[in-house]
Formats: sequence, structure tokens, C-alpha cells
Amino acid sequence: MKVKRLGNLPYLVKSTYASAMRATGRLLTRAKVLSASPPVRSHRLQHWAYSLTRVHDSMAIVELGVPWWTYDAIDHIERVLDARPDDLRVFEYGSGASTFWLARRAREIHTVEHHAGFAKTIGPELAKLEDVTFHLVEPVRSEHPVIGSLKSGNAGLDFKAYVTTIDAVGGLFDVVVIDGRARAACLRAAIPHLAEDGIIVFDNTRRRRYRKAIEKSGLEETRFTGLTPTLPYPEQTSVLTRAAGH
Repeated sequence: MKVKRLGNLPYLVKSTYASAMRATGRLLTRAKVLSASPPVRSHRLQHWAYSLTRVHDSMAIVELGVPWWTYDAIDHIERVLDARPDDLRVFEYGSGASTFWLARRAREIHTVEHHAGFAKTIGPELAKLEDVTFHLVEPVRSEHPVIGSLKSGNAGLDFKAYVTTIDAVGGLFDVVVIDGRARAACLRAAIPHLAEDGIIVFDNTRRRRYRKAIEKSGLEETRFTGLTPTLPYPEQTSVLTRAAGH
């Protein structure tokens, strides 16, 4: 008797859930139960409930008008950025909805993506934004990765070029977003490039490996836990800043 492998079970569960929610959203929109456009973000529960029907659809998430962080983090970061000049310089690990949201608030964005398949979807859309430079930097196969990733399926991949893209671009950044692969290494690479009053937006910071990296960074952390667009469970996004006098 053959035993079915269940290694991809979490992925299958997530993809099945996402497909079902998107199908439900299309059905409810055709029935005019859901509006064709999302509620305003200030109506948080309505916006969140609407967003659940857009899960794992990158451009549909863009249309929600929010980055993929917790709502409390979005509110906080918006207040911080609105209080600053609109000539912000941004570097982002992990392209997506946040790139479009930040593009309305910054004069220069460099965003690096590791996944060629996703780049085919998001790249042409980002090319329409004047102030965004899109970098596709794929990991390379290696028996001894210099910088690996603990993400499932990433064994034997070296993300060194991806992580050090911030060095290749160079200079200081007012905002650095860490929401891609090899995030602990990305944090270490980002700190020397962080402007004195800059912020690092680090997503999914309840994960143990990220907690260790943040604790070792010497940066001050403010955590924002709660609802996140498209996710049916609470998450956590952290904002990191330089400690006073550093």
C-alpha cells in the first residue's frame, strides 16, 4: 500500500482556503452583497471582512489600499510618514501591496524580490510607478549557503545576493521594510543603511527566529499585534528605531 506524503499539507490547506474565499467573494460581489470596492479603512472590521475574500491575490490586495501589515501598524506608520517630508527614501525586502502604498509617500523606492514567478506578476505593475526600482534577485543553489533561509522548501538556497542588494544600492534609507526571505540577515544588512531617524518595518515578528534577531539588533521595538488584511488570524508587525543616542 502506498502512503501519501503530507509534506505539502499546510500549503494545500492554505491554497484551498484561499481559493474558496476568493470564489465566495466573486459570488457575493455578483449578488451585490459585497461592493466592488473595499470599505474605507477607518471601518476596520468591515474592511478586514471584505479583505478576506482577496486572500493570496496580490493585485486584489493592492486594490484594498493597504500594505500587508497589521492595521495598528499601518495606522502608526502612516502617522509617522505623514509628519515627514514627502522625499522619503525606501528600501524593501519583499515586493507587493506595501510597495504601492509606500510609492504614494516616497520619492524613491528600491524593492527586491526573490521569486521569479511572482516577479512576472508584480514587475509589470511596479514598472508603472515612476519612483520605484524593482530588483529581481533569485537565490542560488548551494551545498553550503552563505545566507540561508529557514522557510520550508528553501533548503540548499543561498540568499546572499538578495540580502546584500541594499549594499549594492547604497546610501541611507528613511524606511526599510523586511517582509521577504532570510529576514534575520536582512535586518543585520539594513541597520548600517538606516537613517538616524529612520524606521524598520519588520513583519510577522512573533516567529521565534525573528524575535532572536530583533533582540540582538540593539534597536528599540514597538509591536503592533492584531488584525491584518486578508488573514483570518491575528498577526504582529514591529517598528524598529535606533535607540536614543545611537
